[in-house]
Amino acid sequence: MNHQHLYEPGHDPTAPPLLLLHGTGGTERELLRLGRTLSPGSALLSPRGNVNERGALRFFARLAEGVFDPKEITERTHALADFILAASTKYALLPQRLIAVGFSNGANIAATLLLLRPEALGGAILLRSMVVLDQPAGAHTLTAHRVLLCHGSSDPLVPADHPPRLAALLRQGGAEVQIETLATGHGLTAQDIAAGQRWLHA
Repeated sequence: MNHQHLYEPGHDPTAPPLLLLHGTGGTERELLRLGRTLSPGSALLSPRGNVNERGALRFFARLAEGVFDPKEITERTHALADFILAASTKYALLPQRLIAVGFSNGANIAATLLLLRPEALGGAILLRSMVVLDQPAGAHTLTAHRVLLCHGSSDPLVPADHPPRLAALLRQGGAEVQIETLATGHGLTAQDIAAGQRWLHA
């Protein structure tokens, strides 16, 4: 259990458990309200990022804005996957039902979890994600996984070509990927909540 975290049991056994992954500067509490709103009956598992960037917590470091070290990302992704599997055992969660809900840096590591450790998740809602590890998923590794990509049409941080590029990387592993383009920037809006709820209930 290499991440400080919060866990809230669910009360609806039909609702999938949610893995909440915060953005830069957040904590394990940042997305709790979002998780409760998206799926009120779900169990919530919310880890804190282990990387401190000048006082702002993250799940992996960056060399500059939009520039990353693939080796460091890979190591952090495997460490988070190991945490998820350990926590799933501790809290009696089924990883194949676990849906990651990640924002920004949290969405990015949720995407790399799907690419590198697909057994740790059943799917993901990726809010403002970008391509940080430019490699396709292994063949047939994501055939049972669903992914929702929500990106802002005026997002200054995520290049416009990144959502379709990321979708292509995930689809090479067999994932079912849906892209939602929202009339917003990098911050979360009610549109994200509505899109996430529709996707979860589909």
